[in-house]
Amino acid sequence: ASFISGTIEYNTFEEPIAAPYIRKKFISDISTVGFIKIAACGFYELYVNGTKYTKGFLAPYISNPENYIYYDEYHVDIVSGENVIGIVLGNGFKNNQGGYVWDFDNAPFRSAPMVALSLVYEDINGNHVVIHSDDSFKTAPSPIRSDDYRFGEFYDANYEIDRWNEHGMDDTLWANVIVREGPGGELKLCEASPIRTEMELQPVEITKCNNSYIYDFGISHSGVCRLCVSGRKGQKIELQHADSLKNGDLCMENVWFAEGERCKDLPNVHKDVYICKGEGRESYTPSFTYHGFRYVKVTGIDETQATKDLLTFVVFHSDLNTRGDFICSDSTVNALQEMTRRSDLSNFHYFPTDCPHREKNGWTGDIALSCEQMLLNFDPERDYKEWMYNVRKAQASSGVLPGIIPTAGWGYEQGYGYGPGWDCVLAYLPYYTYVYRGEVDLILANANAFLKQLQYLLSRKDEKGLICLGLGDFLHVGREEPKAPLEVTGTILAMDIAQKIAFMYGVIERSTEQKYAQGIADNFRQAIRDNLVNLDTAIVRGDCQTSQAMGIYYGVFEQKELQAAYTYLIEMIHKEDDHMDVGVLGARVLFHVLTEFGDGDLA
Repeated sequence: ASFISGTIEYNTFEEPIAAPYIRKKFISDISTVGFIKIAACGFYELYVNGTKYTKGFLAPYISNPENYIYYDEYHVDIVSGENVIGIVLGNGFKNNQGGYVWDFDNAPFRSAPMVALSLVYEDINGNHVVIHSDDSFKTAPSPIRSDDYRFGEFYDANYEIDRWNEHGMDDTLWANVIVREGPGGELKLCEASPIRTEMELQPVEITKCNNSYIYDFGISHSGVCRLCVSGRKGQKIELQHADSLKNGDLCMENVWFAEGERCKDLPNVHKDVYICKGEGRESYTPSFTYHGFRYVKVTGIDETQATKDLLTFVVFHSDLNTRGDFICSDSTVNALQEMTRRSDLSNFHYFPTDCPHREKNGWTGDIALSCEQMLLNFDPERDYKEWMYNVRKAQASSGVLPGIIPTAGWGYEQGYGYGPGWDCVLAYLPYYTYVYRGEVDLILANANAFLKQLQYLLSRKDEKGLICLGLGDFLHVGREEPKAPLEVTGTILAMDIAQKIAFMYGVIERSTEQKYAQGIADNFRQAIRDNLVNLDTAIVRGDCQTSQAMGIYYGVFEQKELQAAYTYLIEMIHKEDDHMDVGVLGARVLFHVLTEFGDGDLA
């Protein structure tokens, strides 16, 4: 089927373009069940005869359409007589102007969203009838006057068209769609978990803030608000979302970039807008965006409208099942576990992200750091498998990975990569999925990508056999620069990547590659011991918690050296009044090391 769109023009902040309604009516001589395949560059909602069939929010997937164009499949009910296929198209990643910080506004694939569809069913004589997207489909602007994956949605109910997706509506004044050439991505069935509603939350408190009202939902999570209001025609209601307050008002600085020219976007970020048509009780739920929030500031309502039933927090994320949980007699530990699970779920929309408000990016380092806890709590393995298709597409011929996936080209440039602490995701997801699930699919699928990664690591070694690359022990507590030297964290993780790859080659019985990877790991280990460790004192260069804990955790020390190395780590922790003094890489291992040596209480 060919791709079609409502317009050539695409939505911008300066010139909003409405999300298109697209419809096609056809006559069937039989009531039956049809089979639809629908591929979208952007997001879509699918209706047949007014019934919504869309699998969940933000369908079909979030990807670079020059790598993969995702499609979904549905069985739909067809009636005898006139039938109607209805589609609404959102911008998604095809046109993500709100992602300008990562150059998504300059993406080579940026354009209006487009869709390809085919419907197949058998007629009364048993013949196959095929309807596919072409210029006979009709289009009109929808009430979604603009939408952005990161910034929000603007909906004007006065543009609603009654029964637009049902039979019997006259669409003779609708324009014909435009047939488009699709991006160069490979068509792929989306096999990731759909994004679905987990729960609905009511506000626990409403407070007045100047001429607005702040709704507090009690916890931070991800999703959108359903607005239910009896409003005046033309009444403009704005919903702005944030996860904290400052001086009684929303704190926006921590949900978007506030420095320099970027300040101009703070009034509009994470904002959904609704214009009432003034015909009784109206309900609106955004379709093509989501937010991370606890608080919603509502502007444009009066005191009589500021009721608890005005807003409902529709919490949604990938439909993950619980695999494990934890509870004990310590309320602090239980709270940490609950917060961990909620953080994991609010950050999972087809793949893990760094946060559901500020960035919504598939940061490779964040996914690597969290993959083990995800597998302990949930069942993300098929979602990891889907995302890893995109990882392999994003891997450059040199073997380097970008810092975020999907990307439109941003993220390769941090010293030719974000370093082993981020690139390790290529090995970690298959490794931990095998460890916790016994599944080899990800290992087999990535076997060749492993070789490219190993060759890239070799290409980045200096004359001492060390790797000094990337962000290192990022976000060190209370510091702009980490204490752990970059060559320490980079080379230790390069060693660990090679060791895990060697292990996985052993699992799939590729002995030649296993020996090759293990040799690389051994060479890195020797370079670390020769250049970065004082073997007399068992102290790793950097003289800090991260260097010492990583050296112990990843096997840099010999057995006879471990006790001295650990004793010095404890001394460093005591000097900091038993507080952690690490960044993300140190935090990943420090508590494991303490617990393994019998100091669980200190951890």
